[in-house]
Amino acid sequence: MGQKNKITTGNIYFLTLTVVEWIDIFTRPVCKHLVIDSLNYCISNKELIVYAWCLMSNHLHLIAGTKNDEHLSNIIRDFKKYTNKALIEVIQHPTESRRNWMLNQFWYAGKNNKKIKNYKVWQDGSDAKEIHMREFLEQKLNYIHQNPVKAEIVARPEDYLYSSARDYAGEKGLVEVQFI
Repeated sequence: MGQKNKITTGNIYFLTLTVVEWIDIFTRPVCKHLVIDSLNYCISNKELIVYAWCLMSNHLHLIAGTKNDEHLSNIIRDFKKYTNKALIEVIQHPTESRRNWMLNQFWYAGKNNKKIKNYKVWQDGSDAKEIHMREFLEQKLNYIHQNPVKAEIVARPEDYLYSSARDYAGEKGLVEVQFI
């Protein structure tokens, strides 16, 4: 992560975590729920605060911060490390029809990185943008919730199960969200 995207303690960020080569890994519920469960774990056990989120087929958007002085970049690093390993285990199951292709792509993405043992699911960094102004926050909140509408997955943001738009519409979502 470059200096312009450096995450500091005590701030709120708009984050995008992207799968290498924009591979559509989050098309099966098991992979989606693995990410959801991991986010909820980080909220309960690692002091992550999620204000908004949306999981698309190949990336995850978050507006997030932390409680106390826990460093957001450490939480995101741990989240990506855990989900990387768990997603590879899911993909290796014989029911995944794209198994060989995906594993080859993830192996190739990690083969020259000494930190990676076998496979690399997530791109480096998290494209972190610090939120300073209310207008920027509202723009990113709208952007996150409109993502599945623009992708023509749903007609209304609150109809998309894998987003905090449900919470903001008064329904119970899948991730424990703190309202802004």
